[in-house]
Amino acid sequence: MSDTTNSAAPERNLRKSREGVVVSSKMNKTIVIAIVERIRHQKYEKFITRTKKLYAHDETNDAKVGDRVRVMETRPMSKLKRWRVTEILERAK
Repeated sequence: MSDTTNSAAPERNLRKSREGVVVSSKMNKTIVIAIVERIRHQKYEKFITRTKKLYAHDETNDAKVGDRVRVMETRPMSKLKRWRVTEILERAK
C-alpha cells in the first residue's frame, strides 16, 4: 500500500515578479505599467531596449503615474489583467 495521507500539502510554484513604472492609472483598480528590458542582439551584439506593458490589479487605487512598483503574477482577473501590485517602491516626483 502506498502512503496517501494529505498531511503534506502540494507546494505552490514560485510566482514571477517584475518592476516597472506606472504609465496609466485612469481605470478603476487597474494600472498599466511599462517594463523596460535591455537585451543584446544576437548577431550585431548591440543592446536593444524593449518595452512591455502589463495590466495590474491595484486594490486600493494607490499607485499614480510615474510611481515605480513591483507586481506579482496572479490568476487571470480579466481579459488582460494577470498581475497584482505588491508594493510601491518609489513615488513620482
